[in-house]
Amino acid sequence: MTVELNLERNAFGQLELRKENGEHFVDVRPVRAFPIQSPDSDISLVLENGEEVAWISQLSDLDHASRGLICAALDGREFMPEISAILSVTSFATPCTWQVATDRGETKFVLKGDEDIRRIGANSLLIADNHGIHFLIRDMFEIDKHSRKILDRFL
Repeated sequence: MTVELNLERNAFGQLELRKENGEHFVDVRPVRAFPIQSPDSDISLVLENGEEVAWISQLSDLDHASRGLICAALDGREFMPEISAILSVTSFATPCTWQVATDRGETKFVLKGDEDIRRIGANSLLIADNHGIHFLIRDMFEIDKHSRKILDRFL
């Protein structure tokens, strides 16, 4: 079942939503309810003040155009690179510099302390660098052996 939202981008780059009952909302913003565990479901469209004006149960239920607008808005709003491999660390004591491969390319960051690695659910990890940027390891048991060995020293 495809759900069609009357959603468009205005001249200022803001999302506008027109409901069937005639209500018109300018500058709606998509927000994921569960960005790590269920990134493609349970998305709220909210106004600047946080008032919810629409709810999307599944992104896959939306028509292609609306899904594209929502995904583009979410990509611009959220920045959480996903680590695919840990290439090296300068030390097993903190603070240390990690060199990692992510879905957005290779990068280095400083891990201030072990407490900056948090478990999210059974398999996921959220790692905060010294600038407050969060990196996600979606499944620590699926990453390569070398990366897992490094992770084990910090967990």
